[in-house]
Amino acid sequence: MEKSETLLDVRKQKIQALRESGINPFPSFFPVSHTVAEVLRLIEQDMAPGPDDIPGMTLAGRIIAINKFGKSSFIRLRDRTETIQAYLQQNTVGEDPYTLFKQLDIGDFIGITGGVFKTRTGEWTVLVKEFKLLCKATRPLPEKFHGLKDPEKRYRKRYLDLIMNSGARDIFIQRNRTVQAVREFLCQRDFMEVETPMMQPIPGGAEAKPFITHHNALDMDLFLRIAPELYLKRLVIGGFERVFEINRNFRNEGVSSRHNPEFTMLEFYQAYADYETLMATTEEMFQHVFSKVKGTLQIEYQGNAIDFSPPWRRMTLAAAMSEIGGLAPDRQRDKESLLAFAAVHGIHLTKTENFGKIMTKLFDVLVEPKLIQPTFITGYPVDVSPLSKSSEKNPQVVDRFELFIAGNEIANGFSELNDPEDQRSRFLAQVNARQAGDEEAHFMDEDYIEALEYGMPPTAGEGIGIDRLVMLVTDSPSIREVILFPHMKKIPGE
Repeated sequence: MEKSETLLDVRKQKIQALRESGINPFPSFFPVSHTVAEVLRLIEQDMAPGPDDIPGMTLAGRIIAINKFGKSSFIRLRDRTETIQAYLQQNTVGEDPYTLFKQLDIGDFIGITGGVFKTRTGEWTVLVKEFKLLCKATRPLPEKFHGLKDPEKRYRKRYLDLIMNSGARDIFIQRNRTVQAVREFLCQRDFMEVETPMMQPIPGGAEAKPFITHHNALDMDLFLRIAPELYLKRLVIGGFERVFEINRNFRNEGVSSRHNPEFTMLEFYQAYADYETLMATTEEMFQHVFSKVKGTLQIEYQGNAIDFSPPWRRMTLAAAMSEIGGLAPDRQRDKESLLAFAAVHGIHLTKTENFGKIMTKLFDVLVEPKLIQPTFITGYPVDVSPLSKSSEKNPQVVDRFELFIAGNEIANGFSELNDPEDQRSRFLAQVNARQAGDEEAHFMDEDYIEALEYGMPPTAGEGIGIDRLVMLVTDSPSIREVILFPHMKKIPGE
């Protein structure tokens, strides 16, 4: 700590000295003609300006390494695209500018002008003719080889993580490419991207505990949305037959390697489609994303080889519980049998929970972690699917699926319930559950019921967790690795 404070003091003294000599340590503008990546491409094409060519190229970035040799120095300069070596000589830039350069440190930003040459070691390098200080860093960066290793520090100070760890930068570059590939896939299929309210008078679209805020001017409580579903279906009712949204949801739930209270979700809705349509669409979407971002449909995730080549496995919830969870079909008929089975396996459940919730909680513990290859689970009970259309073949279950990959739920989709009376009765059952103490049960939404009364065509909708998808793309074990600024517990004393 003492060393760090001393270095900080030295940096502050340098900044003061620069100001006293008439040099602004924090200027406002520098015109850049090329990124480092563009320079490297020109070098490959034998088109980059040489050290004697006029005009040269102007680049800007952060100094990440310095080697000073008296009247000459090598630096490594990194911008948003790449890193390149640069060479400064006192005879080239001038005595006064070189004296200024000797006051620079790792972490400072500079702009340089010059052409490229190849050193005796064979490395292409920019011969700097002119340079300008663009930002004097006050704090020294962590040591390169002893930098940010502690995940807690990496997440809390993500800006340092991005500076020091190329792997962290690559994760978020791949995240951006993943989202763009999803957007491209849907737009190519005539889906329209929309935005729906983040603050809602009634939270709906999922079973989750919401965050509550208050709007002073309207003098009313509002909820940060737990899902955009009911608003997106209002748009289908209004005539937008294919819509999607990629945006944030907020759920007042625990934090874990798979959960963050603020997360990114894709939801899309397609008129005249059913849940079977969406399963095929999901397979196609993942093929598009992994081909685009990874260049392959076969990846390794946390030591597991995963193949996204279709068709993916499909199982009913009942079959999965029997074949993988060890719950025989004759024990899946009533709550008492399920509760007895749970007790034998040390799974704590309460008698107040309905049949569907008990069944899905058993599934979460006994089956979900074992679903490594992409697997669609179908046949969910009606009482845990209040927005899904009942199956015509078996009214006790709904036309719904959840997608599991590498032991994680990745997507949830279903044929949408469009009968307003049926929807009202489902909401009423949820209201009763809420009154009985279920804080995650749905609210009654009369306006949505009224919207359904104007008629919604047969429609299927799906939500895909973008963060969990990016975890797969980047082989990341925790959701915190793929969220730029994950929520963290407050440090005592702060």
